[in-house]
Amino acid sequence: MYDLPTRKRALALLAQGRSLNSVSRETGISRWSLRSWQQRLHPAPSRGVACWRCENPGGLPPDTAAYSYLLGLYLGDGCVSRLARTYFLRIACADAWPRLIVECERAVKAVCPEKSVFRVQRQGCVNVTAYHSHWPCLLPQHGPGRKHDRRIALEPWQQTIVDEHPWAFVRGLIHSDGCRITNWTTRTVAGQRKRYEYPRYFFTNKSDDILRLFTDTLDNLGVEWKSARHRRGGHNISVARRASVALMDAHVGPKS
Repeated sequence: MYDLPTRKRALALLAQGRSLNSVSRETGISRWSLRSWQQRLHPAPSRGVACWRCENPGGLPPDTAAYSYLLGLYLGDGCVSRLARTYFLRIACADAWPRLIVECERAVKAVCPEKSVFRVQRQGCVNVTAYHSHWPCLLPQHGPGRKHDRRIALEPWQQTIVDEHPWAFVRGLIHSDGCRITNWTTRTVAGQRKRYEYPRYFFTNKSDDILRLFTDTLDNLGVEWKSARHRRGGHNISVARRASVALMDAHVGPKS
């Protein structure tokens, strides 16, 4: 009765947290159909639902490098929200970085291959979204309120993954709440003013815990950094030393 684009649009609206009533009024699709599509895509949690943490307390994701990258994205610009029968992960990716959106989708799919991944267009950004009744198991930093208002600490199994794939973790954090920019300055050489340009990386966050996770990982990688207060709150972590920037360029690079 409804073609695939119509179904995808309705499910994308529901992924934004919209009620069945409001989506039904906007699309003309019955609530029964909407609920049926949701249940088919995201069945009610049961003991038989695949979860590599629940099935095996010591289990790790099928792709640990992708998980390390996804964890960085989540700590920067992600959240896990609860619906009536499941949870959904939402990671905001700016429209200006289409490659980042694709990489985010791939990371979610690699961590949870059995789940569908959706793009929900918002003003200026895309929310990469996936439903899973076990997101709190896979991302135990989930909790009420903003991240910078609560304690954020990695579980031992997460720290093991970050230690194994530290650059993927740093890359995820930079791709969410960081950037690579080119600064410039002028100097007088032999009586002439010359312009010099130099690249640097920034990571900005209001959570002291997340900042510490970032800087501890940089320390372990031998990357030098400096911290300064941000005018809107939180701190800026700056990487500007030539050797450290070269390391970041080799493993992180600019967003695109």
